[in-house]
Amino acid sequence: MTDQMDYFKKRAALGLIGRREFMGRMSAVGVTAIAAQGMLASAVHAAGPQKGGTIKVGISGGGSSDSLDPALSANQTQGMVSRMWGEPLLELADDGGLENRLAEEYSASADAKTWTFKIRSGVQFSNGKTLTADDVMATMARHSGDETESGALGIMRGISNMRVDGDMFIIELETGNADLPYLLTDYHLLIQPNGGSDDPTAAVGTGPYVLKSSEPGVRFVFERNDNHWAGEGNASTIELLVINDDTARMAALQSGQIHMANRVPPRTAGLVGRGPNVTVHSKSGPGHYVFIAHTNTSPFDNRDAMLALKYGMNRQEMVDKILFGYGSVGNDTPINASYPLFTELEQREYDPDKAAFHWKKSGQTDPILLRTSDNSFPGAPDAAALFQQSLSAAGVPLEVKREPNDGYWSEVWNNKPFCTSYWSGRPVQDQMYSTAYLSTADWNDTRFNNEQFDQLLVAARGETNVATRTQMYADMGTIVHNEGGLICPMFNDFVDATTDKVAGWGDTKGFSMMNLYAPVKMWVTA
Repeated sequence: MTDQMDYFKKRAALGLIGRREFMGRMSAVGVTAIAAQGMLASAVHAAGPQKGGTIKVGISGGGSSDSLDPALSANQTQGMVSRMWGEPLLELADDGGLENRLAEEYSASADAKTWTFKIRSGVQFSNGKTLTADDVMATMARHSGDETESGALGIMRGISNMRVDGDMFIIELETGNADLPYLLTDYHLLIQPNGGSDDPTAAVGTGPYVLKSSEPGVRFVFERNDNHWAGEGNASTIELLVINDDTARMAALQSGQIHMANRVPPRTAGLVGRGPNVTVHSKSGPGHYVFIAHTNTSPFDNRDAMLALKYGMNRQEMVDKILFGYGSVGNDTPINASYPLFTELEQREYDPDKAAFHWKKSGQTDPILLRTSDNSFPGAPDAAALFQQSLSAAGVPLEVKREPNDGYWSEVWNNKPFCTSYWSGRPVQDQMYSTAYLSTADWNDTRFNNEQFDQLLVAARGETNVATRTQMYADMGTIVHNEGGLICPMFNDFVDATTDKVAGWGDTKGFSMMNLYAPVKMWVTA
């Protein structure tokens, strides 16, 4: 029996039989479905990467107004597109550490104020130009200027000077920051020739794939870059298909039209995973589904109005009815236990009496308008309806407007004063706070402006005492919790899925879809 099992494992690993036949063969010899699935996964993975073929990805989050400029990347589709053709200096490793990319090595001064990055030699951009430290300098400068709209602006604010010395790129900080290498993994900071100033949307980079066709909101086609310095990338062609409708995306996965998909709806994840050729992958992390309010706009500039909304949020109900177990309760901060130096705050509970008290105290009477869309996060319209119901019990009037999926990230998020949204989180607290809560950050989508918070954030970067730094982050969390425009009911698990036509899935830190590198790292099995 063992020889027979090994025979079919080998055939499955080589793509000579499909998952359904393999499962049937194993069932016939008394192997349970769960055990057979594990055997199949290990056999295919052990066979190693296969070159060639086409991987098709169904991805949610994109729109027709999406830009190819990495500085403007604002959703998972744009993030995955840019990872195909571009690379940062450093990247988050699978285990949560750091791996060198275009920076071959790096070092810091004793006070962590001066950082030196040796730029990898012999690397070519997809247009044939050789990478230099000047390209790195120009890239960082483009994301740092006063006129930039880069999502990395909050990160770059702490830099006092940048310079080039041969193949070395040197950063001088206003205050020391031991987390700087993590900050430079930001997916906006992809190195472009001349920093992208000639044409930031040209999609010219050093990545493992070259963009061949671009239809924002519809489809992107990539071909493997045979000149990639590390030889990465297995499939000859990768197609990213923007399928924002959850039902349509799951149907395409189950029918084999696509080989992998992000954002499997928690409501149907169990059903999807029971499909004969589909595996659902779930991992917890820093991702969170949110309701964001501009604190410089009425009525959200009224602290009591915001507290009414926060006490009127039934977080446990959100987790139960929107996440279906794929996540945990949030607490109106963007930080959870997946971050280092995390300190738990007292949980804010649903309290309609307190919500009613603060609403009356605010003096507000007009209904509050909340904008939402399926494109903001899976189940967002249903979450908005639940919020409307829980607020109604407190006498707080909420109107919900469902916006079109297309254009949500350009027309609604970071533009309208109250909407549903999501954050995939960041590796360290400084990066999350610097990106979205520093008052000068371009992606400060709650228009949060707190002088004490800004001072703590900057001071924490140079603090070497771990206990002191931990307390500073706890104080920052308390300020956001009490004063901010963030209503965070839940931290979501990342739930993705693949078919048996591809292999190579691995556990990683970072964003969903293997930190958005799944199409690059996986391979076609048949």
